[in-house]
Amino acid sequence: MSGHDYVVVGGGAAGAVVAARLVERTTARVLLLEAGGEADLPAIRQTGIPGMASLWQDPAVTWPHVTVPQAGLNGRTIPLPQGKVLGGGSSVNAMLYVRGNRRDYDGWAAAGNEGWAYDQVLPCFKRAEDYEDGAGPYHGADGPLKVARLSAMSEVSRAFLEAARELGFPGGEDWDYNGAAQEGTFAYQSFRTKDAQRSSTASAYLEPLRGHPRLTVVTGATATRVLMDGTTATGVEYVRDGAVHRTEASTEVIVSCGALATPKLLHLSGIGPAAALREHGIPVVADLPGVGANLHDHVILGVAYRARSELPLPELLAEVGMFPPDDTDLQLLFGPVQFVADEYRVDGPVFTFAPVLARPRSRGTLALRSPDPADPPLVDPRYLEEQADLAALVRGIELCRELAHTGALGSFHDHESAPGRAADLASYVRSTATTVWHPVGTCRMGRDPLAVVDPALCVHGIDRLRVADASIMPSIPAGNTAAASIMIGERAADLLT
Repeated sequence: MSGHDYVVVGGGAAGAVVAARLVERTTARVLLLEAGGEADLPAIRQTGIPGMASLWQDPAVTWPHVTVPQAGLNGRTIPLPQGKVLGGGSSVNAMLYVRGNRRDYDGWAAAGNEGWAYDQVLPCFKRAEDYEDGAGPYHGADGPLKVARLSAMSEVSRAFLEAARELGFPGGEDWDYNGAAQEGTFAYQSFRTKDAQRSSTASAYLEPLRGHPRLTVVTGATATRVLMDGTTATGVEYVRDGAVHRTEASTEVIVSCGALATPKLLHLSGIGPAAALREHGIPVVADLPGVGANLHDHVILGVAYRARSELPLPELLAEVGMFPPDDTDLQLLFGPVQFVADEYRVDGPVFTFAPVLARPRSRGTLALRSPDPADPPLVDPRYLEEQADLAALVRGIELCRELAHTGALGSFHDHESAPGRAADLASYVRSTATTVWHPVGTCRMGRDPLAVVDPALCVHGIDRLRVADASIMPSIPAGNTAAASIMIGERAADLLT
């Protein structure tokens, strides 16, 4: 059994950050285990729309998770792919750079998670960032991640911004929603270099350290359990090329496998709801009923219009958007693309509003399907179980329609292709809404009986074991979760060093 000082399990949006910062700041030997492969596919580097769309369906770079049937979505099962490559979601996502609202993090702190208020995590966001416009009160310019503004905007997206002004919404093309205030309209910022290449945690954090004598990166390594001595984590067991390996961690194990794989690994290690573990014949190390609970996710749908003339292919899937000041449950994405369920697709140019449920109330679970590590978990987000979530998305459609029929946007379309003016909106939501691929919360941070980690990210009741990824979020931030996950990696590195 070989050994290192730290073993980081999962080289995704947060884990790659933790491993890199440990090497940079300490003299420790760090092993990074990644179940996927290298982030070297051309489709990962390039930022064009066709390449991005293909990534989500490529089993070479995503885990093909699928939910159990969702009662709130008319019994549909929802594909929920997750990154299966160094960089994790940051290597396969749509690259939108959205931190979330100040209130999100202040809410975490108010719930007893000291050190996680917005003013306390802002330095972590800034430290990660090399912002195109340079450093300022809300942005950093010395970090590894390149963050760029939209360099070219389609005419229809400019019309969206003008339509919002007609309706009295604040903001505009230069509105910095990652700055002093989130609410308003804006052009999306993205994880991209000046030459339009993806900036992921694999390229930004790990590539500069390749060959470093104290960093070992092992890909194709699927962790099967955390090794324990009583209630102390001592290492990790993993499978690579069909062979079982064990490695020691003399200081700590950090699990950063994401909101679906992290609770699964803890369950397999005997950490979770005792009754459920016993049902699978897994010896209980720590009875933590919150492992796998609190699963929630952003939900999205399309409101599309058939354009009167051809539209250019955009730089990003969403060029512009909005956080409505009077509706904190919503985020809007907009661009000259067709993003709707298959049965609503039409030939010819289309532009789409995509309302997102930014603060879902519904909560679900993740559970083991069996004690076999090769079996995928049972994923049950219980989408739209809470009536308030359905109502928010109906309001989102109504807002999109208001925008579409302003003077600024009205001349761009000849009819609504989805859902169509005669549609029952609640039925449309339940039949077409889907995930934004942002599952969080399954190893929630806190100090109550259902919390899994404390504010230092240490697993309750277990020594030398931490979790650092989106699973620790008590509640999901309003906005795409990649930036927040990277912040969690930076914050974890602060706590470790």
